[in-house]
Amino acid sequence: MKAPQRLETERLVLRKPALADAEEIYRRYASDPEVTRYLAWPRHRTVDDTRAFIQFSDAEWRDYSAGPYLIESGSGLLLGGIGLEFKTKTADQAVTGYVLSRDARGQGYATEALRAMIEVARELNTREMLAICHAQHIPSQRVLEKCGFSCKGNLLVEFPNLEPGESGDALRHELVLA
Repeated sequence: MKAPQRLETERLVLRKPALADAEEIYRRYASDPEVTRYLAWPRHRTVDDTRAFIQFSDAEWRDYSAGPYLIESGSGLLLGGIGLEFKTKTADQAVTGYVLSRDARGQGYATEALRAMIEVARELNTREMLAICHAQHIPSQRVLEKCGFSCKGNLLVEFPNLEPGESGDALRHELVLA
């Protein structure tokens, strides 16, 4: 079973990234040091990095039940990204994460998009969703909690966009679906 490549929520459109999106993804969020600070993937230094992400996305969608989605406003403005990552073909467990451009923060978009991902995971018969969040990224922790995730402990994770010597303390959040 495959997830839909496009879905709509009350205010958002979530869709599979396309190569034509590379420059806008790069400009809106992937190259922004503030936006990418607490992310597990390195900030994009060039549009080619973003194109490589889209190739990764295409492979995820080809090989698994779902993959990355772009988050857009109803008018088509790119707001960020979210998705589901599976480690096995059975889709029993999914890892999720999200990123929003600076101007899209604090408006409930992450919560709305994450709730949509939870529904997609349920439709795929996923048992459990996981999310890793930097311990100092309080807004992201609040989004996870609003969506029903529970904090299950601390981890030490390499966050590639932090300055040398900054803490890599992270929190593991889980949501049991089945």
